[in-house]
Amino acid sequence: MRKVCRGCRSGGLTTVLDLGLQPAGDHFPPVDEPITSDESGHPLAMDLCPRCGLAQLAADDTNVQEPRGVEPQALRDQAADAVARVAAAGLLPAGGTVREFPSPHGGSWLPLLSQRGYEVTEAPADVVVDSMGLMHEPDQHAAFTERARALRAGGLLLIQFHSLAAILRQEQWNALRHGHFAYYSCTSLVNLLTRAGFVAVGGWEFDLYGGSVLVAARHAADAQPTGHPFAALAAIGAAERVAGVTDVGSLRALGEASDRRTRILARWARRQAAQGKTVYAYGASSRAVSLFAQSGLTREVMRGVADVAHAKQGRRMPGTDIPIIAPEDLVRADPDAVLLTVPDLYDEVCRSHPQLAAALMSATRDLTRMETADA
Repeated sequence: MRKVCRGCRSGGLTTVLDLGLQPAGDHFPPVDEPITSDESGHPLAMDLCPRCGLAQLAADDTNVQEPRGVEPQALRDQAADAVARVAAAGLLPAGGTVREFPSPHGGSWLPLLSQRGYEVTEAPADVVVDSMGLMHEPDQHAAFTERARALRAGGLLLIQFHSLAAILRQEQWNALRHGHFAYYSCTSLVNLLTRAGFVAVGGWEFDLYGGSVLVAARHAADAQPTGHPFAALAAIGAAERVAGVTDVGSLRALGEASDRRTRILARWARRQAAQGKTVYAYGASSRAVSLFAQSGLTREVMRGVADVAHAKQGRRMPGTDIPIIAPEDLVRADPDAVLLTVPDLYDEVCRSHPQLAAALMSATRDLTRMETADA
């Protein structure tokens, strides 16, 4: 069967990242449940569409469960910043109706908009918000069409996404996950918005997840793409094109990054264990699943992973025997090193558990430190 793009439905897709067979990204078995032979048997690869530029999950044979994560403070802070910036740009007048497409990762912007006089509705609304939700839709074409129908004439659509440019720039190869069907650049998002009858009128960048982008759009009949927000959007798109976010060769570098980073992490963890040091992780996130699996980490070198989500505690990381524990248990263990799987959690962890601050190491930013530690 010939593959077609999830967004524009054209053919000719090219695989740019193939992680082989991996555990399902959101299935955390009970800690005492034996590891089965097929637990890590799910293909995980990224395709690129040459027509619209959308990077996308090639296939997904998992039954994705509702994530049991807890919304981090960094995400709540960023949502408030985003709403304030859109309002400051004159695109968010006080009052009206709002509809939000939910996401297991994006939290909710409804309380922030309610404070500005917006009433929540399931009918076509003056403002439609999608923060990190769109990527969970297998049929991207249908999802953009649904959001077009949800927006009233003259209304504003706000879509926030983890930037493919940031994924490429920071070598975040493990952003590729089951259940995440699309990985947007401004270029691909604007192309898909255009196909759905929208015109993008503004864009803002944030540090969340190493680089996130918020795009504002209106129905084509209502659009006036002028002023600073539109200029900022154009600048984001120009920088992405220089970075090669729609280039097969550039994106294939993520595979090389995966091999290099997991090799360094595995060697570092084994070295720490050999020296009698205790190593834990913080953040049983779905992005940590392939990181641990590709690195071949086990309980022998990684004693446990702390997570604030009570529903994850008492379970284990899929594909490995590493248990998920409460943060309080991690503090009592007094570890020599703590691998932070989600860098955005750093400030929150330091505030809640200052005893851990000196031991924290980022899986994204501290590779050089890992490579040279105790050498």
